[in-house]
Amino acid sequence: MAIGMPFGLKIAIINRAFRKRMDEKAAAMGLTSVQLRVLGSVSRLEASGQSEIHQNDLERIEQVTHPAMTKLLQKLESKGFIKCVPSASDRRYKKITSTEKSSEIYKLILAQDEEVFNELCKDLSAEQKQIFLQSVGLILHNISN
Repeated sequence: MAIGMPFGLKIAIINRAFRKRMDEKAAAMGLTSVQLRVLGSVSRLEASGQSEIHQNDLERIEQVTHPAMTKLLQKLESKGFIKCVPSASDRRYKKITSTEKSSEIYKLILAQDEEVFNELCKDLSAEQKQIFLQSVGLILHNISN
């Protein structure tokens, strides 16, 4: 099936399959995969010791627009996953923090990510998986340069 298929189409198919499985895992928690990814970014930034997390930090990380992130954060706050309070250092910004419900959720996301990756790569040897991950890392490096 994949022989002769353009590279872009292969990547698109892999992306859709991966997102579908991650969407299913997020839905089990009452979230969309995008909401789960934003929660992961918040909890990862908190775990790294960042003193304040603002909406613009998340917009940059997730590469989404201000209005889109505003809606995402409102939804997550209404579901009790985050709190948005005025920043102590700059009143123009809201400080975003995880609630107990979503604290360290990035660990769960990493586990789910690995689970889905292993599911999709079940017929690859450990060495093939490692080579694949290294190749993807190089491609991502080329994209950012």
